[in-house]
Amino acid sequence: MRIFPLITAIAVAVLLYFAIIERDRALEFLGLREPADVAQNATDDAENPAREAKTENLIKVVAQHSVAQKIDSAVVLRGQTQAARQVDVRSETSATVLSAPLRKGTFVETGQLLCQLDPGTRGATLAEAKARLAEARARLSEAESRVPESRARILEANAVLEEAMTNQNAATKLSVDGFASDTRVKSANAQVAAAEASIEAANSGLSAARSGIQSAAAGIESAQATVAAAQKELSRLDIKAPFAGLLESDTAELGSLLQPGSLCSTVIQLDPIKLVAFAPETEVDRIELGATAGARLAAGGAQVVGKVTFLSRSADPTTRTFRVEIEVPNKDLKIRDGQTAEILIGAAGAQAHLVPGSALTLNNDGALGLRAVDDTGLVQFHQVEMLRDTVDGVWLAGLPDTLDIIVVGQDYVTAGVKVAPTFREVTQ
Repeated sequence: MRIFPLITAIAVAVLLYFAIIERDRALEFLGLREPADVAQNATDDAENPAREAKTENLIKVVAQHSVAQKIDSAVVLRGQTQAARQVDVRSETSATVLSAPLRKGTFVETGQLLCQLDPGTRGATLAEAKARLAEARARLSEAESRVPESRARILEANAVLEEAMTNQNAATKLSVDGFASDTRVKSANAQVAAAEASIEAANSGLSAARSGIQSAAAGIESAQATVAAAQKELSRLDIKAPFAGLLESDTAELGSLLQPGSLCSTVIQLDPIKLVAFAPETEVDRIELGATAGARLAAGGAQVVGKVTFLSRSADPTTRTFRVEIEVPNKDLKIRDGQTAEILIGAAGAQAHLVPGSALTLNNDGALGLRAVDDTGLVQFHQVEMLRDTVDGVWLAGLPDTLDIIVVGQDYVTAGVKVAPTFREVTQ
């Protein structure tokens, strides 16, 4: 019965051993004391208070290592297809249609008849104009024939005048010497006056003949203009295709009345076809005439290739964009007018960095760029050129090949400030 006091004595002895000899281990086991290595670290931290305080005073930012990559800096635009030419062929005169209609979708050649109109009395008008032209030409011949007659009369009158003047001189001399009477002298003077009057009449006849020529020539010109107008009016009766293409609408129906300006049909040319897009002013300098361009059509995903044929020099006043036209062959006419297309225009390749768009910022001068940190922790500002905006970020040029870019906290520091960067890895 004395076994219980013995067990109690042994338990008390064990407790005293751990309480005195293995005190540290017992406290660690009971969780009343930190392990030795933790205590050592706490001691080391306590020995370096200056270093920890210095780190806490620096602004903390997040940066990422970036390496420039060679990219194809094609200009990406969104546009649509457009017919090379589209014309509403309209009537220039008033008449009824005599020809059967051509249905929309029909391919027509250059000069093919689209609408033929009723001539009416236009043929008679042309015949009348030609008759007046012949009459005017006859009058011209008659007037021209009078000119030689008038000139002959002038020559004859001059001869008569010379003879009368000779007789006048002889009669005057004889009268002075008393060998001729006054009656003979007066008769000679009368002959001279008559001859002079004949010359004036002949000159007047010549002037009248020349006036008749001018009048007849004017009549001919008027008649020729009338004939030309009548012929032009007849030519307007045949409305023809101005170029080869497709009819976008039916031609005018048989028997319908067309007035000047009435629509006969609409013709469009789809080969070649144009791709039309509008480039922002940040991209327009990278586009050149003659540059190769490719496009993918939204309908069906067909891909086409062409050349830049037009680049506007004037921006749209509303959107501040510049019109770009690309000519694409369309032999099979599968590409329609008005289809949406994603366009890539070739440009020179460049070294660029892919960074988040949120990393971009402005300096005090308003220049677009980003802030980076060097090996010593100092902040630097780099002005950039934006090449392309994608869902993964923006491609930027004008930077060193390698750079530590600040992606978080860049708006709270300036160039020359020392920071404490934390780096993150990004897969580009």
